[in-house]
Amino acid sequence: MRILIVEDDHSLGEAFRVGLRQQGFETDWVRDGIAAAHALKTEPYSAVVLDLGLPRLEGLELLRRLRAAGNKVPVVIVTARDPIEDRVRGLDTGADDYIVKPVDLQELAARLRALARRAHGEADPVLRMGDLSLEPAAHRVTFRGQTVELQAREFALLQELMVNAGRVLSREQLERRLYAWGEEVASNAVEVHIHHLRRKLAPHLIRTVRGVGYLMPRDAHD
Repeated sequence: MRILIVEDDHSLGEAFRVGLRQQGFETDWVRDGIAAAHALKTEPYSAVVLDLGLPRLEGLELLRRLRAAGNKVPVVIVTARDPIEDRVRGLDTGADDYIVKPVDLQELAARLRALARRAHGEADPVLRMGDLSLEPAAHRVTFRGQTVELQAREFALLQELMVNAGRVLSREQLERRLYAWGEEVASNAVEVHIHHLRRKLAPHLIRTVRGVGYLMPRDAHD
């Protein structure tokens, strides 16, 4: 999952960036509302961690514009503003969750996973397709009753395919969801990860749609 962090405090932003990466997220970090607005127009994010006291464009105004434009990306407000009036205003403006600093990073990660599940209509914290299951919080995959060891990027790719089961995802779409800004991406990186997943799981679980991309069929376990 690729997350946008919008935080102008350097130490907090860096802590969020590093801590959420340790929790298995890919993270981009911007320090003002205008930069965040641009990022949200051009990049696909699973969720946003949003501070309110931002330079150039205040957090609530950014949120208002985001929702007015029809962008439904889940947003967690993380702020020092504690009064109930601020919480109500943030949630009524379109936030999905509201956390007062200081923040426990494990709790923040759990809330982000929960929001991502709800955004895809999932209640179960474990993704399941027949004999295949994936647990984001535990970073564990099992297939036909056996634990499968996956590298971090393989795990992230499998999660994207399972969340979007029945939809074709292009190589470019997968790259943008798996890699944060500034990360070097080899031209065949997605293809290599797909090859490894097929070898570790089963070839039929992931189909290649020639000239388009990759698909995990909803009946892939059959």
